[in-house]
Amino acid sequence: MRRCVAALFGVAIGLALLPAATSAAPPGMRDVLVVGNNWEGTADVVDARTFERLTRLNIIPDKAERMAEIQTDPAALGFFTGINLLIGEGHDQYVDDAFTSHDGRYLYVSRPSFKDVVAFDLSTRQIVWRFQVEGYRADHMAISPDGARLLVSASTANKVHEIDTATGEEIGQFPSGDSPHENNFSRDGQLIYHASIGRVYTPLDDPAFDATKGERYFQVVDANTLQILKRVDMGKKLAEAGYPNMSSAVRPMALAPDEKRVYLQISFLHGFVEYDLEHDKVLRVANLPVSEEAQKLRRDEYVLDSAHHGLAMNPEGTKLCVAGTMSDYAAIVSRRTFAYQIAAHGEKPYWATNNGDGRYCFVSFSGDDRVSVISYAKQKEVASIPVGDHPQRMRMGVMREEYLQPPA
Repeated sequence: MRRCVAALFGVAIGLALLPAATSAAPPGMRDVLVVGNNWEGTADVVDARTFERLTRLNIIPDKAERMAEIQTDPAALGFFTGINLLIGEGHDQYVDDAFTSHDGRYLYVSRPSFKDVVAFDLSTRQIVWRFQVEGYRADHMAISPDGARLLVSASTANKVHEIDTATGEEIGQFPSGDSPHENNFSRDGQLIYHASIGRVYTPLDDPAFDATKGERYFQVVDANTLQILKRVDMGKKLAEAGYPNMSSAVRPMALAPDEKRVYLQISFLHGFVEYDLEHDKVLRVANLPVSEEAQKLRRDEYVLDSAHHGLAMNPEGTKLCVAGTMSDYAAIVSRRTFAYQIAAHGEKPYWATNNGDGRYCFVSFSGDDRVSVISYAKQKEVASIPVGDHPQRMRMGVMREEYLQPPA
């Protein structure tokens, strides 16, 4: 009953709330970009209009307590170590995803190595609730248009949890393939677009061993009932369209404004796939440049199978912003022709998202500890923002002006 009421409420106000990311913040609020510094355990809060870094938040104030718990549980310690060695490139993963509440009072963060999601009261910088995912690693999240629900992928449990943002309690879940990854709500909040990426940490990356990567699906889920409406093996769809021997692992995605088509990054693909959601078929594949350095790499030398990892689309639906992870560039690509312009260079770009009015695309260069600001119109970098160690996921949100300074 609660979910049905929330769904109706979301339909009524969801579209009104979404423009908080596309229009000026209310008085007393600031439009911000929250940058998760994965290896450092911090989040930088950046003014989304001036590109000034406003403050830095400590996301692991409870580190000693969490480590004490992990060290007394052999299984948890084994996974903690495995995350460091196999996924974190020799680093613990403290910050994956982060969303602000719609009223600018809270920040919700998934912490992979601590297998949890926590909510911070931004007025005190203190944790007010903590949710532990099933299994041993938390990954990508999504927040509903009404701000009432969070989705978080539980990497080793092969499921997605739905969390009440007010209480931190689980209110639902749905199954995924191996290593659930990306989550996106539709604009009206009625659908969830989800994908699993499989065992990206194994060295068996030759196409002949693709089956060892596990079950990987692109899913369309009813956001009210959490029933799976569609489950697609994208590798099979690509083969049907004349693109054999491609991975089924869908990475970041970008929905067209009318949500009839979705653009998908696929493991090992230097580019992206255009997929027709109405007719369930691959339409085109965009092949983007591969640097000389990347051409020399074996597939097992790609970072977690990510040839490209980061994709956004401008509000008009005419251009895409692409993070060319293994080739160290960001590009602006015409949606109509797939013609491209290299817009920025840097080490290991790993996420892309738009600023509030959609004029700019933010790209995190995780190896350079900076965020590039790219103009869609000029198709080039117009600013660079220094941030913490290994920035990955970035999300637009709002924060109350009074909370921008640390509490006394």
